[in-house]
Amino acid sequence: MRTFFWLFVLLFLSNNLFAKSENDSIFHELYTVLTHKAYFSEEKEERIRDVKKMLEIPDLTENQYYSVNRRLYDEYRTYQTDSAIKYLNHNLEIAAKLRNVEYLYETKLNLAYMYWQAGKFFESIHILESLDRSQIEQLPETMLINYLEAYKRLYRYYAEYQSDRNDEYFIKSNNYRDSLLSILLPENKSYQIMMAEKLTDLSQTSEAKEILYSLLSHSQSEDHERAILSNILASIYKKEGNIELQKKYYAISAICDIKNGVKENTSTQALALILYQEGDIDNAYKCVQSSMEDAIFCNSRFRTYEITRIFPIINSAYQDKVANQQKELKSYLLLVSVLSVFLAAAIVYVYRQMKRIARIRRELYHTNIKLSKLNEDLRESNGKLHSLNYDLENVNQKLSETNLIKETYLGKFIDLCSNYIEKLDNYRRNLNRIAGSGKLEELYKALKSTNHIEQELNDFHTNFDETFLRIYPTFIEDFNTLFPEEEKQTVKPGELLTTELRIYALIRLGINDSSKIAGFLRYSITTVYTYRSKLKHKSLFKDSLEEQIMKIGN
Repeated sequence: MRTFFWLFVLLFLSNNLFAKSENDSIFHELYTVLTHKAYFSEEKEERIRDVKKMLEIPDLTENQYYSVNRRLYDEYRTYQTDSAIKYLNHNLEIAAKLRNVEYLYETKLNLAYMYWQAGKFFESIHILESLDRSQIEQLPETMLINYLEAYKRLYRYYAEYQSDRNDEYFIKSNNYRDSLLSILLPENKSYQIMMAEKLTDLSQTSEAKEILYSLLSHSQSEDHERAILSNILASIYKKEGNIELQKKYYAISAICDIKNGVKENTSTQALALILYQEGDIDNAYKCVQSSMEDAIFCNSRFRTYEITRIFPIINSAYQDKVANQQKELKSYLLLVSVLSVFLAAAIVYVYRQMKRIARIRRELYHTNIKLSKLNEDLRESNGKLHSLNYDLENVNQKLSETNLIKETYLGKFIDLCSNYIEKLDNYRRNLNRIAGSGKLEELYKALKSTNHIEQELNDFHTNFDETFLRIYPTFIEDFNTLFPEEEKQTVKPGELLTTELRIYALIRLGINDSSKIAGFLRYSITTVYTYRSKLKHKSLFKDSLEEQIMKIGN
């Protein structure tokens, strides 16, 4: 039982740490986008300018003007209330001119939405009451949905504006919501959002969250829809009293709205209040200031009124904090001033000590001059001795290298002589054996055969290669540096030196005469000359190849 208890505690702590880390990352992104809010607003303005350019196209029809104005309304709807209303009024004129009932009702419903957003509740309700529902029901079903949603939204916000969630406006809003749920299909997003809202009002928050999480999982892009879903989720967590998740989803909603240039939003305002209550005054001020700027820019009186209820509180706390910081700064400045006085006194003391030290240094200077002269004489003597030692070391090194070569060759020479004497004796015995048995034909054949000579020659070359490469182990690599990449010598598997390398190995040992090299390797003089000429022609040092060869190993 105790094990399960500690396991539960561990899981709880790890989840909290993960949630805190995730929230830190989200808030870091939020404060970053708040800093660059002007950039996202400029992107929004650029999109609006692109749409406005369509109005400059010559010979547009009224229907085309209506469509462009409708697009401009969509861009301005959550960005700037006055401009959105302006383009809706243009469309009202076009709808009247065309006598298009669908255009007329669509525009009036949008105007009603913009009026309550601007805080003009009576103008909004006046427009809605002027619409004939029976005529709306003859239009496409989306018109009736927009009509019912406009009433539902208007009464809900008006009820919240009155701070009385049990009054008749809230009940009317719920009735319109039920009407919408009865005609919308369950797979419709609007249906699911309204159902989540209804479940939340009924305190069935688990079911509401399940719906919203499902919608969020299918909303990958950071658009306004994701901002709305996150905002609703945050409201649910507010009802449940979960501060961390409430902050998280308000922050996600705010990030999406800022990136999309949405000025009509509530997330930064709600987040500012939470941060203020937690004592995070600086960030609360950033959020509420951003929310106030957005509300003023958007000219949303409803949002401006809401913000003005909390802005003075947070602003006052921020100003108090700034004032306290200024007091602390003054205290620090006073402390620095006092320390400066002590520092000045210390500087005077140090200055006097430095003058005393300077006098001592002058006396030491004259002494050092005499010592320097003596040291210079000693250095000259040491230099001469060092030079002499260096020359002796070079001579000793060269002598050691010469002795090593001599010892190596002497040892190899003794081995070769011994081997050749033994091989000649074996060859003599073999011939004597054949002659003694009276096999003259086999004796003639053995005497005429060159296999023995060729084998000995191969063994001789192998012994030479091994001995030479032991003395000059980097000969092949150094030799190849004297040639371009495509002309470098490569040794086949089982070989130590090629014929070309063997010729220049003899040259490196001081055997420069082609006739001697030919006799040594049992080649013709012409062959040796041809190899030497060919390699000189291919090398990077055509006129001094053999001089470069002699430098290998030095």
